[in-house]
Amino acid sequence: MRDDGSTSHQLVAVAALSWIAADTTLINRFLDLTGLSPDNIRAAATNDAFLASVLDFILNHEPTLMSFCAENELDPKTVDQARRHLSPQNVPGPGDYV
Repeated sequence: MRDDGSTSHQLVAVAALSWIAADTTLINRFLDLTGLSPDNIRAAATNDAFLASVLDFILNHEPTLMSFCAENELDPKTVDQARRHLSPQNVPGPGDYV
């Protein structure tokens, strides 16, 4: 991770990815939407745009967002701020990391 003040934003995204990976239904949905396989997630997780897409996945479904935030003691605004910081532009679409 870069040491330019974005580390906390990256940590939110990595926590989200770990949280998703711990839930079979969520990880399967995430893999289906991104086109990734479990084998290439680790390499993709070093890319801020990918981390932003993880947060998009969380942010795009309010029950998922609220559950993630509750379990990680985060304000939903923190997740949104991290997403906007990691990739202020549009994030890549499905299959961009395959």
